[in-house]
Amino acid sequence: MKHLLFFLLAFLSAQAFDYPPVMEGAKTEVYRAVDGTELRAWIFESEPSEKPKPAIVFFFGGGWSKGSPAQFERQCRYFADRGMVAITVDYRVKSRHDVKPIECVKDAKAALAWVREHAERLGIDPNRIAAAGSSAGGHLAACTGTLTGFGSDERPNAMILFNPVLVLAPFNDKVLKGFPSAKLNEQRLGAKPEALSPAHHIGAHTPPTLILHGTNDTTVAFRNTEVFTEVMMDANRSCKLVGYEGKHHGFFNKSPGYEQTLEEADNFLVELGWLNLKPEVGGQRTEVSH
Repeated sequence: MKHLLFFLLAFLSAQAFDYPPVMEGAKTEVYRAVDGTELRAWIFESEPSEKPKPAIVFFFGGGWSKGSPAQFERQCRYFADRGMVAITVDYRVKSRHDVKPIECVKDAKAALAWVREHAERLGIDPNRIAAAGSSAGGHLAACTGTLTGFGSDERPNAMILFNPVLVLAPFNDKVLKGFPSAKLNEQRLGAKPEALSPAHHIGAHTPPTLILHGTNDTTVAFRNTEVFTEVMMDANRSCKLVGYEGKHHGFFNKSPGYEQTLEEADNFLVELGWLNLKPEVGGQRTEVSH
């Protein structure tokens, strides 16, 4: 049972995507060099524009142990066609670099800082950058919008999180029964669980957030995102949690979950004023709270 959470997160979130990835048509750049490793960003854009575009930065899932930036290739192509600069990034993981999640967090924060630093050159509006990710990658995206320190305090202007890990330690009187991530400890994470737990660091700096999660997820329990949403509401931060009835971990990259979550993410960005309204992509969902 000791390594069950890591195995499940890695297997369910990282399967079927090649590493190193080859994504035709994407421009690649190194966003960070650390310990002899060059970490790359794959940048998708449909048509150049004289006007800066909103951007979205994706972090893949895989239990902080495996995974590939190709996990979000389809979403990147979609949002590039919608007029955004869409980026999927690599970061260090245990299986390839023998690092703990704290180092993954540092890489994610460095990636966001790099995008904002190079926004003008990349044709990006620095005030419209979204962080997105799934599972452990959802945790990293959420860390950029909540945690202070770990190399950079650059914040995204919005977050879109797919079945993310958001609570890594008990939270006051919030009920976490059945939540496996509560078993994570300092030795495994490389830091105290509270230090890397997004729910414990929500504040005025935390941007509008959309969470997309299957109600039957047994890898990252749905209660995990309910707790985060409750804390966001208590802090008067904008947070919309959409639950997909009966769906399991990783549903967002398989039909109909792919189309459903893409529609919800698109609508979220339209509501923020980042994208123009378009016909619905299709699919049904159950709105749990907002």
